[in-house]
Amino acid sequence: MNRRNLLLGLGAMALSGCVTRPAPVPIALSPGAGPAELEAIYAASVTRRGMTIRVASNGCTAKPDFAFYVERKGGATTVAFARTRVDTCRTIRAAHADLEFSLSELGIAPDTPVFILNPFNGL
Repeated sequence: MNRRNLLLGLGAMALSGCVTRPAPVPIALSPGAGPAELEAIYAASVTRRGMTIRVASNGCTAKPDFAFYVERKGGATTVAFARTRVDTCRTIRAAHADLEFSLSELGIAPDTPVFILNPFNGL
């Protein structure tokens, strides 16, 4: 092997390392999941039509990256959100993403008091 082929081979290997991305890490959300598995939220609002949560984002966070769990027990309705895919994008500064869920999507009737189990991360 000559020097030119060696340099071309090393260059190709270096460039191929830039193209690879780590695979998403799935996170399972199960009934009774503790706070360590739940996504910290910055804000939440509930209207007659839906619920919006604000979460941390590196630029690629979207609604399909989250799973929710709704539980009705003793007249109380609780909802918990967990990230199912890690946001691997890289931006210069941290940002937020607002994710909207309709009440029908969550399986919650309008005018139902709802408790959010996720930890709150103040701004």
